[in-house]
Amino acid sequence: MSNPNAHTDPKLTQKQAVAKTALTHIEDGMILGVGTGSTVNCLIELLTQVHLKGAVASSQATENRLRALGIEIFDLNSVGKLDLYIDGADEIDAQGNMIKGGGGALTREKIVAAASRRFVCMVDDSKMVAKLGKFPVAVEVLPQARSYVARELVKLGGEPVYREGFVTDYGNVILDTFDLQINNPIKLETTLNNIVGVVCNGIFANQSAHIMLKASDDGVETVSFDKAINQ
Repeated sequence: MSNPNAHTDPKLTQKQAVAKTALTHIEDGMILGVGTGSTVNCLIELLTQVHLKGAVASSQATENRLRALGIEIFDLNSVGKLDLYIDGADEIDAQGNMIKGGGGALTREKIVAAASRRFVCMVDDSKMVAKLGKFPVAVEVLPQARSYVARELVKLGGEPVYREGFVTDYGNVILDTFDLQINNPIKLETTLNNIVGVVCNGIFANQSAHIMLKASDDGVETVSFDKAINQ
């Protein structure tokens, strides 16, 4: 007989713990910005414990999960500035800069993050890095521009790999770009965005985290980054 726990995520306990801590940052009556990914899914399972007015989802997958719990979904255009956005990250450094986009929702995630006063990032300790870049940078690209953008990424020292069989919520494609030297995250984020045909990229430096909740075997650590709250 197969072991029912053989395929259990070894980080699941940490993800559940950090999601429980994130819950304490949510206030009654909020319209909450909700990210995408496995750690966020742990948070979504807990959202019935708080009294939200509703949520703005960063992906269709997240929207479907929230609706299934009876949480009202708002269009960002109708709500203006959000008080709080909670999401995970593929990598995060000591300044709160992140690489996101492993799940392909980077553009919607970045929009909701930019429209929020506070960004709380939930991670396990394996996501903490001294320097961003081991994880590839997802670059969302208009389909017609895929080959052109790939050539431009090569000029920057990157190795772009087309994410085959994947289409974003906006109907675009993704180039997962390896080997970029991210010495200045804000500068590189801007450089990538300025390539014609690029919609968005997975470096979150302009929209970096205000608070990191980092889970380890010893519990959950709260790290506040020294930066102004978005007005």
